[in-house]
Amino acid sequence: MAVPSPFSAPPSPAERAATGRKARARVPRSAHGSFEAARDRPDPVGVIERQSATRLPELVPIRYARMLESPFRFYRGAAAIMAADLGPGPDTGLTVQLCGDAHLLNFRLLASPERRLVFDINDFDETPAGPFEWDVNRLAASFAIAGRANGFSAEDQNGAVRACGEAYRRRMREFAGMRTLDIWYAQDDADRLPELMASSTDREARRRSPDSRRTTRTATSGTSRR
Repeated sequence: MAVPSPFSAPPSPAERAATGRKARARVPRSAHGSFEAARDRPDPVGVIERQSATRLPELVPIRYARMLESPFRFYRGAAAIMAADLGPGPDTGLTVQLCGDAHLLNFRLLASPERRLVFDINDFDETPAGPFEWDVNRLAASFAIAGRANGFSAEDQNGAVRACGEAYRRRMREFAGMRTLDIWYAQDDADRLPELMASSTDREARRRSPDSRRTTRTATSGTSRR
């Protein structure tokens, strides 16, 4: 007679897909297309002050000075404010262990125990359990804010945010078909960066490349001569 295991088996890829479809039916992607502050929204300054009360007092003025330097610097230090804003909003109910501060500058090359450079996230000092959408929203918003601060056009900002979301969606689709152990060991090391960059270069980016422009000019000149 088999002894019942106290551990439940992980869901199969098909079961995970079914759970995802049910969650998407509850909360469509369009539900994340706008933000309206709650009537009882906490005062952002108050949120920061309550957070500062738990930090080393001598470092708080340094933090405030950095947040005053630019909108993106403020955003980097305002993870608690964004969490308070996202809390009342819609979510699928798919809870994960979040980074909690998944902006673009918290992704970088890191040394692994195997002495390889891997591209990963490196900031977990504000990690809570919460809806997976929070990390995705924070990452996407960071591209928009960084683009605006660096003078990129609204079109380019939107393109960066869209590319971020599409890359996340593609990777999650890959993971959905993998075994749990394979997902655990999945990583992007520095040797794969050229491959990843090449796969993320869309048709528009290739069209804007110098080689493409030269080809276009040559073809145009030939057409005009004929």
